[in-house]
Amino acid sequence: MRRLPLDHPGTADHRSPGRFLWWMAGQQWRTLAGGMAFGIVWMCAQAVMPAVIGRAIDQGVAAKDTDRLLEWAGVLLAIGLVQAGAGIMRHRFAVTNWLTAAYRIVQLVTRQSVRLGGTLPRKVSTGEVVAIGTNDLSHIGQVMDVSARFSGAVVSFVVVAVILLQTSVTLGLVVLLGVPLMMLLLTPILGPLQRSSAHQRHLMGRLSNTASDIVGGLRVLRGIGGEQVFADRYRRESQSARYAGVQVARLQSVLDALQVFLPGFFVVVVVWIGARSAVSGSITAGELVAFYGYSAFLMIPLRTATEYANKVIRGRVAAARICRVLELDPEVGVPAEVAGSPATGVDLVDARSGLTVRAGVLTAIVSDQPDDSALLADRLGMTASPVDDEVTLGGVPLTALDPVEVRERIVVSDTGALFFSGRLGDGLDLSGHGDVDRALDTASAADILDALTEGLDTIVAERGRSFSGGQRQRLVLARALALDPEVLVLVEPTSAVDAHTESRIAARLRHHRAGRTTVVTSTSPLMLDTADVVAFLEGGRVVATGTHAELLASSAAYRRVVTRETDLEAVGA
Repeated sequence: MRRLPLDHPGTADHRSPGRFLWWMAGQQWRTLAGGMAFGIVWMCAQAVMPAVIGRAIDQGVAAKDTDRLLEWAGVLLAIGLVQAGAGIMRHRFAVTNWLTAAYRIVQLVTRQSVRLGGTLPRKVSTGEVVAIGTNDLSHIGQVMDVSARFSGAVVSFVVVAVILLQTSVTLGLVVLLGVPLMMLLLTPILGPLQRSSAHQRHLMGRLSNTASDIVGGLRVLRGIGGEQVFADRYRRESQSARYAGVQVARLQSVLDALQVFLPGFFVVVVVWIGARSAVSGSITAGELVAFYGYSAFLMIPLRTATEYANKVIRGRVAAARICRVLELDPEVGVPAEVAGSPATGVDLVDARSGLTVRAGVLTAIVSDQPDDSALLADRLGMTASPVDDEVTLGGVPLTALDPVEVRERIVVSDTGALFFSGRLGDGLDLSGHGDVDRALDTASAADILDALTEGLDTIVAERGRSFSGGQRQRLVLARALALDPEVLVLVEPTSAVDAHTESRIAARLRHHRAGRTTVVTSTSPLMLDTADVVAFLEGGRVVATGTHAELLASSAAYRRVVTRETDLEAVGA
């Protein structure tokens, strides 16, 4: 059996849903082959039991031969033991195949999410990604699970047909021709079922996305009284998804009913033909009992075949959604010719805004429009969309460097940064060798750790919901400081803390990052007063630079932004 998670999930063939499913099967062909082998043995053991029972009746009961009866009883016992053992192993392989497929999809999507970075939420809704982890991987796993039983169904069907042909050509032909005919009768339902399932899957993704938006903005909605509006919207979308689910259920119910009716009707036909043959003397009493056993057994492979078709349809719908995520490319790709790495301790320059971030100093950015400073921060870290090729590090455009190198050397920590659920220490020390204690002290977050009974071993709730807004902001700052990158860009790192805490953070940040390049976007005088250089933006362009005190004295526009005061001369005018 395989160890999970996998060391490497492989490179998926996502050109089409069919190719993806085939690739998935190829990646775990050994366990699939094992499951199929035991599935064939398990079902074939059931297939030959009616023949053994028929021989026991003819040669033992009818002939009144006790020894032959005991011999056939022993054969029947041996076959039953083989069937039980094969059934246990088939089930173990089925579970392994399901779990392997599920883990592989999780790893593929997670790896793609890391590769895409900020591109993912701009191209795919949150609900789509959530639905992959809750529904789609299950459908793919079920395809891998049912494959073993389907192979057993096919082989056992052939075995039964051969046995029947040797006993009665009529019965053999009925089986050989009747089973494919019944499968053809199901095909008109499969197409509409696939389309309805795909539509329902799309609506469920939208519904999950709406739910995540509502949960994420619940406090804001309460503040503006918009809870009812979004509740009505969620109710409408959930009803649409429910209606689509009912449509799928209607088709599914017809398919399920036919799965019972058609095999049952087929059994009746086979038994009727067998009974007429027994009355005419063409077959013996034991062979008649065997025919009845075959008829009952044939319901298993027939239902397995229709189940396989049903799950493949659902698997194709799920695979289409997964392929849509896997086929995305990041907006920031590896250039065809990667430029040489700039030396350490060089300036970071944004030509569009006219900003020059000198190496080794603390630079603050103030803007009359907060969105402009946030956008500039994203450009400096190559996380803006579209990517700006006017940002250079040591004269080398960021777009000419390997994105991995850019992310290692320049780290942007914005107000939307969150924590994943898991151990707090792991969430703070992403590199595995950061100075977490010093980072927590600089971020004035040591008190948060002191209040936790398990300290760094505390399990963080999803998105860090167990912490207040100010606590989350300080922990996010500590996480960024623990990385200790060459260039650290902080977007409004103290917007959710009180003035006393902000004053401590500002003073400690300057000391913590001494000799390292640091950029802070802020309008707080406490933070600006500790900066070596303050750059003031108007309309997205740098219009003034200097210390905080110098800009207060020389720029009325700067004064209005950072002190919230109104220029009296402007009012008088």
